[in-house]
Amino acid sequence: MGFATDAIHVGQEPDPATGAIIVPIYQTSTYVQEELGKHKGYDYARAGNPTRTALERNLARLEGGSHALTFASGMAAINAVMTLLQSGDHVICSHAVYGGVYRLFTQVLARFGLEASFVDTSCAATVEAAVKKNTRLLYVETPTNPTMALSDLKEMKRITSAHKLMLVVDNTFMSPYLQRPLEFGADMVVHSTTKFLNGHSDSIGGAVILTRQEDYDRLYFIQKSAGAILNPFDCWLVLRGVKTLAVRMQQHDKNGQAIAEFLEKHPKVQQVFYPGLRAHPQYELAKKQMKGFGAMLSFELGSLDAAKRMLKHVKLCSLAESLGGVETLISHPVTMTHASVPPEERAKNGITDGMVRISAGIEDVEDLIADLDRALQHV
Repeated sequence: MGFATDAIHVGQEPDPATGAIIVPIYQTSTYVQEELGKHKGYDYARAGNPTRTALERNLARLEGGSHALTFASGMAAINAVMTLLQSGDHVICSHAVYGGVYRLFTQVLARFGLEASFVDTSCAATVEAAVKKNTRLLYVETPTNPTMALSDLKEMKRITSAHKLMLVVDNTFMSPYLQRPLEFGADMVVHSTTKFLNGHSDSIGGAVILTRQEDYDRLYFIQKSAGAILNPFDCWLVLRGVKTLAVRMQQHDKNGQAIAEFLEKHPKVQQVFYPGLRAHPQYELAKKQMKGFGAMLSFELGSLDAAKRMLKHVKLCSLAESLGGVETLISHPVTMTHASVPPEERAKNGITDGMVRISAGIEDVEDLIADLDRALQHV
């Protein structure tokens, strides 16, 4: 079946007990067992919940995986994946990665002996040169947050296969509607379900979609043991959001493209970072491995003062952390999403004081462009 059909129906069959067309919120902590060792598939809610099962079945189908696991946040999902490794192991990670991931590797996991190298994963030769004897995993954001650099997923798979590494791809920016990394050979895909999957800025969660049974078994054991599960109500909210994912992403994509083209021509804007522009260095790669170019873009205003002036005068675009909601969100990476990254690392990775990031919502794009134009007049 098609993507939109799967989004609406897989894992969301009518409730067998009542015929309810919407998956119920199973708000329970435990389950009555018929006798010792005999139950109806569930014994304790940390280990499993029917609403969570429904969401995990749905996300696995949408990404083309065999299994999925959902977590209390995107960072909880990423942390769970990293606990598959052990002290002394080495991870290669995209250099312009989300600030929370950088913080996790450098300030949390490093204390337990996990080593991380942050490299430009848009260059396959740079990635291959970073492989060590103790390298076990390649973690890729594509596009990267917020510089919108792409990694060639076929090349990433070639490298990981040659060196027997695990390939994990963060697909939050694109969603499975616009990009499916498992089709290019990724072993796992991670998401912040908070973003496009939920789509309504009213839930926090994370997911890992997997292709191998043994990886699922190991990660399920970690989830059950550590307990960072997604609660039933948030599972229900994401299930509700996923139903409209296809139509939302179509509009997000159209608006993102229109805003990028407007900003590219604006005299106050020095540079626009968006894979749907021909000026983007990986425009041709974007056309090959993505179904569309998405809602996420960044642009350069030249200074912190210019960014402050512009952001002070937006009205329709909301100055806020996060992305992927139906409303347009605008942010300043240096002081918001990437504040935990040291200034020298930000500078090295092209994250400047004058950079502004937009998550294009699904409002009338003419209104969004008018809002941005008015705000830019103050730069």
